[in-house]
Amino acid sequence: MVKKTNGGGFEEKLGKLEEIVGKLEDENTPIEESLTLFEEGVTISKELSVKLEEIKRKIEVLKKDAEGKLKLERFEDEDGQ
Repeated sequence: MVKKTNGGGFEEKLGKLEEIVGKLEDENTPIEESLTLFEEGVTISKELSVKLEEIKRKIEVLKKDAEGKLKLERFEDEDGQ
């Protein structure tokens, strides 16, 4: 089960994750802080992944069939999923 972080929209969480990565890449970040940041980053990453999967399932694309009529189809990514 994914432990939820404090609210925020997708973009805010993505920004926070980028901030965490920047701190982890900084050689001056103490190891204890790095571990805490890493754990928080993993949690945020899992939340973003779940949200992307939800969005992916909801997306529907309008396509024209052979007769030129519009029809709704489920969105499929490059992998056919």
